Amino acid sequence: MISGLYQGQDGDSQLALRVDVDGTRPTGRVSGDLFTVAGATTSYAGSFVVNAPTVRESRIQGRGVFTFDTPVKDVSVTIADGSGTAEVAGRTYQVAFASPYFRSVLLEQDSVIGTVPFVSYQTGTLPGPGGSPVRELSVPAAYAEAGIELTLAQPGVIPVDGSGADLAWDDAELHHAMTQQFSGFGDAPAWRVWLLVASKHVGGYRGIMFDYNDAHQRQGSAVFYDVIKGATPQAQRAQLRTYVHELGHAFNLLHSWQKNLGTPPQPLGPDCGFGDLSWMNYVQNYRPGGEPGYWAAFPFHFTDPELIHLRHGFYRDVAMGANAFGTGAAEIAPFEQPVEDRSGLRLELRAKESFELGEPVVVEFKLSCAGEPRVTHGHLHPDTEFTQVSITQPGGRTVLYRPMMRHCVDASPEIRLDEGNPAMYRSAYIGHGRDGHYFQQPGEYHVRAQYIAADGSRIVSPACLVRVRFPVSRDDHQVAELMLGEEQGQLFSLLGSDSPALRSGNEALDEVIDRYGAHPLAVYARMVKGLNAEREFKAVTAGKRLRVRPPDPKQGIEHLSQVARDASIDNITLNLVMRRLARAEARQGDLDRANAVMDQMVATFQAKGVNPVVLGQIQRQAELTKTALSAEA
Repeated sequence: MISGLYQGQDGDSQLALRVDVDGTRPTGRVSGDLFTVAGATTSYAGSFVVNAPTVRESRIQGRGVFTFDTPVKDVSVTIADGSGTAEVAGRTYQVAFASPYFRSVLLEQDSVIGTVPFVSYQTGTLPGPGGSPVRELSVPAAYAEAGIELTLAQPGVIPVDGSGADLAWDDAELHHAMTQQFSGFGDAPAWRVWLLVASKHVGGYRGIMFDYNDAHQRQGSAVFYDVIKGATPQAQRAQLRTYVHELGHAFNLLHSWQKNLGTPPQPLGPDCGFGDLSWMNYVQNYRPGGEPGYWAAFPFHFTDPELIHLRHGFYRDVAMGANAFGTGAAEIAPFEQPVEDRSGLRLELRAKESFELGEPVVVEFKLSCAGEPRVTHGHLHPDTEFTQVSITQPGGRTVLYRPMMRHCVDASPEIRLDEGNPAMYRSAYIGHGRDGHYFQQPGEYHVRAQYIAADGSRIVSPACLVRVRFPVSRDDHQVAELMLGEEQGQLFSLLGSDSPALRSGNEALDEVIDRYGAHPLAVYARMVKGLNAEREFKAVTAGKRLRVRPPDPKQGIEHLSQVARDASIDNITLNLVMRRLARAEARQGDLDRANAVMDQMVATFQAKGVNPVVLGQIQRQAELTKTALSAEA
């Protein structure tokens, strides 16, 4: 066997060479990363891969694909007894065997007190596919089988300071925790990743991968113990999959049904990707057979294309902190209507008539049945990535909206659409994502969406026109500049944050409120500040203690009451604001006022003329909120 990692140097050039032609699941490839040494510094120079080399005994030859221009594209490697030579891009390197692993990554794992990190699962405990070897699989062992060495740093346990903490984390708190606690966090590529074992997420998710900024994406993940805990074999098996799945995103692996949205796009596997037996698929969506079919056939490994990416993907496409998740916001073709659609589902997008420059662009998604009753899943919001959004900008360029935070949903509650429940609705802020602001100039934008239904059908909406107006007054220009900062966009995505990393964004929103409080866009600044003040905020200190900033209901009421009186925000956001305002009133000790806010919410939507089915849902929601606030009080 000669496969593994080799290292060598030729003058000021270093080579990390990966030979993968024998051994466990060989991909039949040779690849490498080149680095330039200057004094005491080493810088990345480029990568290459030979996808179909000729192998004759110890000599490997083939045509390379390079990330840089070189007149010499033929690659030749000769290995014998753990050493040899590699001719790459016109240079000759003396190489020596360094590791049986193709890449090594440092995993830094912290856990909040009260959670129990996963250790390992015996794959033969439950029935599985015939021929799959029985073995003890930890998370590092699962990656070792893919040829990736995952080294665990000393784990940390985070105690909690403060009483009354619900320990339900939201995206803003997780974002802040990573920027403060991950010792390897930075804006440079590096083979290191952070994993937080937290209690639960406010959205009920099993796990999440942080990838919120192009400068340093894919550096951190979290799993939520309250959802995945358990000592049964089924629970241990599911925990293993969740850990490996979320870390897979950190290596820039997309979900199985989304690989066609990468850059460059990759072909989908069986059943449009839902038939992949992969860590990166959702067990409940596997076809055929759903979750039972998945576990009956899953051999606990990555697919061959995923293995190629992990072992031989170009350095910047795999290393944490380098290229963006999915590689980048490259142009895509706008989603097109299927040639034939017998799904019985209809997807529509709605937006207000026009937006001011700098105004958060929010669209409403409506999924309805087009005839006979239909059953599908309820993941309509694009943050779960069962719905994708394309934005054609005024210059004709079409980009994919990529949410700042993406959530993995390992459960798919069924939604029945029929006469009694003809449609479901979601509202989404799509003005900012992992690639920054998408609506940065005045003009006309065409927005389309694609919803992947429970049976795999891809439902495409007609184009929705989004008009962004030119600023007219000097105040319009000033407010637009204050609203369009990168940190401000992150605050809108997170619905506020206490993080010092977003201090300048908060200061810009404060300036909008203080200096331009009468401007129409000030309502959005108040909304973000009010929602953030109304909730508690968790922060992990430098000493790895969890401190909880209690809610500030007075400030929340001050901001949110003004937002609730504004007619410019969309209905679904208004619904959220009024429910959070009611919670702030209850926390202030005025339960009667909280109930009055819920009554006012129902009256407001009744006056807006919403359809009776939706109004009935709002009335039930108001009563449930009253009951919950009364119990909390």
